[in-house]
Amino acid sequence: MTETLAHQTIEQLAPLIKTKEISPVEVTTAVLQEVEKKNPLINAYIDIYKEEALDAARLKEAEIMKGIYHGPLHGIPLALKDIFHMKNKRVTFGSKIHGDHIANYDATVVEKLKQAGAIFTGALNMHEYASGNTTNNAHYGACRNPWDPERIPGGSSGGSAAAVAANMTIASLGTDTGGSIRGPASVCGIVGLKPTYGRVSKHGCFPLAWSLDHIGPMTKTVTDTAILLQLLAGYDSRDSASSNYPVDDYTSNLTGDIQGLVIGISEEYFFDDVDPEVEKIVRTGIQKLEQLGAKIEQVKIPSLENTIWAQRMTITAESAAVHHQHLIERPADFAEDVRQGFELGHLISAVDYLQAQQIRAQMKKEFNNVFEKVDVLISPTHPFPATVIGQDKKMHNGREIKVYDNVSRFSRPGNLVGLPSLSIPCGIHEGLPVGMQITGAAFAEKTVLQFAKAVEDLNLLQEAKPKVY
Repeated sequence: MTETLAHQTIEQLAPLIKTKEISPVEVTTAVLQEVEKKNPLINAYIDIYKEEALDAARLKEAEIMKGIYHGPLHGIPLALKDIFHMKNKRVTFGSKIHGDHIANYDATVVEKLKQAGAIFTGALNMHEYASGNTTNNAHYGACRNPWDPERIPGGSSGGSAAAVAANMTIASLGTDTGGSIRGPASVCGIVGLKPTYGRVSKHGCFPLAWSLDHIGPMTKTVTDTAILLQLLAGYDSRDSASSNYPVDDYTSNLTGDIQGLVIGISEEYFFDDVDPEVEKIVRTGIQKLEQLGAKIEQVKIPSLENTIWAQRMTITAESAAVHHQHLIERPADFAEDVRQGFELGHLISAVDYLQAQQIRAQMKKEFNNVFEKVDVLISPTHPFPATVIGQDKKMHNGREIKVYDNVSRFSRPGNLVGLPSLSIPCGIHEGLPVGMQITGAAFAEKTVLQFAKAVEDLNLLQEAKPKVY
């Protein structure tokens, strides 16, 4: 019984905890047992809070016995990416430099989860300082993909995706600067949402590039993503980028009804140079959505051709500014790939950076025009499935390519324009999951979730499970 509890979702566990049919202690124990059994292989956790989690579970159980219930997160064990300040806990940001850093306050998202009664089982592995897409961490070891432990779980939120997929947490949070929620979600076969820029407060989250960074849920199901977003969304005066745009009701009427809604397809960019089988799987999913009553419209977004340059100028310049002092004082304490990326930022001129922002402004204008005609844009999340750990190059469509330069091509635009974008599993290719990316208009998370629910209900994975499940 305890093992199956760890395999459940927030939606399944919450009513049973509320009615005292199961206890937070039982659920937390079940999750910790999965962690103890699987973490030596998957390496999803940097720190495990075993005793603290069990103590917290007993406290949450006592509250429920007294009739105090805070909502669907009450008594639910979660593990978060090791990038959020959690008071009195070590927060490493996946680095050596901050390896002994003890937070003295809670990030806003942690604060909200605590108030909701969540239990924290540990801090999850990540690419150092969130600057990479493999989670092959030089300081804490490579995190492994539960579908095939010889492959990457994506990055930088690889530990979050792997832990959710392997039932080592009920759900998680990640950060996304160029695809770091959606990419890991895609290759680990889970749901990952990057909300609209400013929808979820970043206060207390260590930055990579402040104008591109987002925080979002990583879960087993679309409904669980909606539950977490409902809690986390909203204005926070402590985050200068936070928006006071009204928060929608994400959890009600999440039926997957997409009748009459319009799917936009950008062939020139979002279906360019895709693995043929990945393209087939995603297009089949789109056809099934059309059969459910959605309409298809071809769209053009000319400025997308400048995506890679604009994103690279922005992220490298901003990250170099964040890490400038440590690059001077402790360069040898960065992993080589991370250090080289940050050092490149010092070579970018003010002209380059400002031109990149002009491109972003044009992209936002063009995306806004597109969303006057369509409800969502759909594409593959990644152009190919998870690669082998340490594989820097691969054969793709008959030629050798660099993995790093190509893997996040389809997720980067969402960060540049700040629009909500979600990855959901839509099929299997050679035993590995394939993700479909669904992007919506600003603050249209409810529409994105509705399409994701429609995809989920199609059961396109056909009950396929990771090897480590």
